[in-house]
Amino acid sequence: MLLQGPHPRFHELSLLVRAIIDFLRGFRALHFVGPCVTVFGSARFSEGHPYYALARETGRRLAVLGFTVMTGGGPGLMEAANRGAKDAGGRSVGCNIALPVEQQPNAYLDRWVTCRHFFVRKVLLFKYSYAFVALPGGIGTIDELFEAFTLIQTAKIERFPIVLLGAAYWKPLTDLLQRMAIDGAIGTSDLDLLFVTDSVDDAIAHLQTNAIDRFALRAPKPSRWLGERPSLEGTALRLHPSPRA
Repeated sequence: MLLQGPHPRFHELSLLVRAIIDFLRGFRALHFVGPCVTVFGSARFSEGHPYYALARETGRRLAVLGFTVMTGGGPGLMEAANRGAKDAGGRSVGCNIALPVEQQPNAYLDRWVTCRHFFVRKVLLFKYSYAFVALPGGIGTIDELFEAFTLIQTAKIERFPIVLLGAAYWKPLTDLLQRMAIDGAIGTSDLDLLFVTDSVDDAIAHLQTNAIDRFALRAPKPSRWLGERPSLEGTALRLHPSPRA
């Protein structure tokens, strides 16, 4: 285990090597899948739950907009978002995690990578994305959401948009953030990083303006010298900046 204090030096080296291998496998698998939007959400809301339908429609609309939909690769709202992307004929990828009770990749992924370490998984979820959408979820979703928030707030990544879908669900959190701003724990401008809505239409319009129009989005080209090829055959990048870009 990684977080069990100091180990013998050879054991520490083996942990480092395994983490590097995790990164290399992830980079190799996902290098050509973007631009992505990473969708966070609970693994516990299955088909039939209203949030599942919301997540599926979100994935579909993101794919229509031209993004690859990236999730944690598991069940619940992650599955729904990936499923929505496939409904629209779009790209769908996942960063799965190996757990004691094994989490299987959902059935709607074109490509996925399974990570041993959560910190590697987090890097992959953020590395290829130009926006983040948080659907209702639990501790894992909150953890990923605040990771995105922190990376943007501290300028470790660009000011990519963060959308919270489900205003009533997220109200206790947004109330807490407003309290933090009032008390000076965060800046009032930090609140501008979040866009809270119940409308998928409004979310998509926000991403059009603050992701597509704001950033030059393009897919990297494979190198034949390295034996690389596009990860998802037969799919085309369909990102079209609006006329005001």
